[in-house]
Amino acid sequence: MNGSRDLVLARIRTALADVPTAESPGGHPVARAYRSAHTSEDPAALRTLLAENLADYRATVHRTTSGALPALVSELLAARGTRTLAVPADLPPRWLTALHGVELVRDAPTLTAARLDAADSVLTGCALAVAETGTVVLDAGPAQGRRALTLVPDHHVCVVHADRIVASVPRALPLLDPRRPQTWISGPSATSDIELTRVEGVHGPRSLECVLVEPE
Repeated sequence: MNGSRDLVLARIRTALADVPTAESPGGHPVARAYRSAHTSEDPAALRTLLAENLADYRATVHRTTSGALPALVSELLAARGTRTLAVPADLPPRWLTALHGVELVRDAPTLTAARLDAADSVLTGCALAVAETGTVVLDAGPAQGRRALTLVPDHHVCVVHADRIVASVPRALPLLDPRRPQTWISGPSATSDIELTRVEGVHGPRSLECVLVEPE
């Protein structure tokens, strides 16, 4: 533990010294009367807004149905020239039924970063997506795998089902478990240098393709 951390923690403990031990944050509700969303809650409108904002962040957006999803996944990977595909261990098998000639690398604790780095693409689902910010959220839940799975390969195909789209961040937060590792993705990984020149792929995939699965 370094000195700065000790200093900060000591100040917090001093500030909390007179707080009764039985007291909790829930005992002092904070009024939150402000608007928690600034767009229509209509599902079709949310899907359109999400697609627009994802594209604004340079993600490539595809819209399909559940029945057509396997064929679209196969088409996207073929267009990319993917020969090796990393997937979560619990990815729905149906998503892969149209693949041919693609080696699957399934996520596991023994899967190394070097092996992941050799994968051409990664295919996952997501916990939810935020329409107003064009953000996809992964929390290592079903069909998502570990955080490393989506940070190492250079090409990420993320499937977003319509029922996982919410309007805003305030709508999203109560649906997420704060104890789970969360990755919030708004477009391909990118940063800017001192002259504001955008550089993509610094901390994650340079290509993000989001597949929005519409209701049948």
